[in-house]
Amino acid sequence: MKHSMIRNRALIGLPSLLLLAGVAKASSVEKPNIIYILADDMGIGDIRALNAASQIPTPALDHMVDNGMQFTDAHSNSAVSTPTRYGTLTGRYAFRSALKKGVLTGYSEPLLEPVRETVASFLKANGYRTACIGKWHLGLHWSKKDSTKALYEGSEWDTTDTQNVNYEASITGGPTDCGFDYSYILPASLDMAPYVYIENGKLTAPVNRHAPTWKSDEAKGMWYRHGDIADDFSHDTCLQRFTAQSVKYIHEASKNKSPFFLYFPLSAPHTPWLPSAEFRHRSNAGVYGDFVCMVDDVVRQIYKALEESGQDKNTIVVFTSDNGSMWGQEDINAFNHRANGIYSGAKSDIWEGGHRIPYLVTWPQKIQAGSRSSQLVCSTDLLATCAEMLQTPLSPDAGEDSYSFWSVLRGKSSGQSHLRESLISHSVEGYFAFRQGPWVLLDCKGSGGWALPEKEASDRPSMQLYNLEQDASQQNNLVEHYPELVKTMKSRLDQQKLQGRSR
Repeated sequence: MKHSMIRNRALIGLPSLLLLAGVAKASSVEKPNIIYILADDMGIGDIRALNAASQIPTPALDHMVDNGMQFTDAHSNSAVSTPTRYGTLTGRYAFRSALKKGVLTGYSEPLLEPVRETVASFLKANGYRTACIGKWHLGLHWSKKDSTKALYEGSEWDTTDTQNVNYEASITGGPTDCGFDYSYILPASLDMAPYVYIENGKLTAPVNRHAPTWKSDEAKGMWYRHGDIADDFSHDTCLQRFTAQSVKYIHEASKNKSPFFLYFPLSAPHTPWLPSAEFRHRSNAGVYGDFVCMVDDVVRQIYKALEESGQDKNTIVVFTSDNGSMWGQEDINAFNHRANGIYSGAKSDIWEGGHRIPYLVTWPQKIQAGSRSSQLVCSTDLLATCAEMLQTPLSPDAGEDSYSFWSVLRGKSSGQSHLRESLISHSVEGYFAFRQGPWVLLDCKGSGGWALPEKEASDRPSMQLYNLEQDASQQNNLVEHYPELVKTMKSRLDQQKLQGRSR
């Protein structure tokens, strides 16, 4: 309640002139439903329509490519989960928040600031019903049984004793405190405890079990950390559960005249890789590929629900990923499959493979079928795009790093002069990359993440410069050949970091 009151006061405090202008315009604009499907650790090279050599059949996602727009230069603002989710919902680079590197755990405190505008709070203020179904991973406030003691014993990654966690109390700081009317979530990743479903701030079942760490010799990726697990939770059926809830929400939404925004962050294909029996051996990329097939089928079910409920013509569907795939050279060699396409690196890295993502958008008869755009876009751009769609300006302290690509989606010349021209990417270890035109400057020696840690790249130059039009796989570091360009780009990076906004 406290968070909601603070946020409401912040919204009331927006300049009245902007609000009045926004309401006047919004009343005359079309308000399509919006479904934002966010895959977890899926690469641009997994989708067959984007990579002819993919070893994974993806008919539903191929259908999106054929019937909508694909962005060929799309990026997550971070190479890992939590910061990308923060950027997606706030339109702000996550390195500006309290999280400077790494990710949160299932018991971490909320990262989203109570007074910050989110895509959900913005759309809600403009007449949308809003829902979050899936993986949250932005922190929650858990109650303690004894307020004088720590929430749990052990490390943040290994909770050995959670007897002080009050699972029966309401859980705050989550989606319903950040602009969502309805939420049904998993606290963090599918391999992070606690393994529970939370509906509107309350667990859907009691916690009476403790899951052991499970490892299998069958395939890589078949494991999760030990921790508390609710009576109704099963790792094997988590993705199906979220899909069923989303399909149910879509059908129920058809009975309401107000438009809806469904934020659907999937729990897959993040580890553990757990495709159900019907998807086993459907791909030629091992258990991971089979799990991606299952993700593709989730997309099929969402479109089916829209069609059955009569909402398919007036719904924008976005499919993207929070970062690149966790797919290394050993996996490439084993399956002849490049989950991150031609790009070097993987999840965690500021090499392109860590943050270059699929970004597909459909809206029947409104977005040209089979269209492509080379416009530079970032996961932070959703908020500004929604604002331009509704012709409602953002407040000055919202969406600081969000640029609208609405005019690109509609196939029109931009009505504004601020299409994205630069981009800051951030790695799991807190390193930066700055993109400008075809050039990208990295402020580290290695990959910025796990593919090539800094300690293993000690003999390399302190920075990296690549021309992506000529060297998309980043094999030729030109940092010593263009000192003036390096100086200029580093200055712009530092300026955007310090000034607190890029828009």
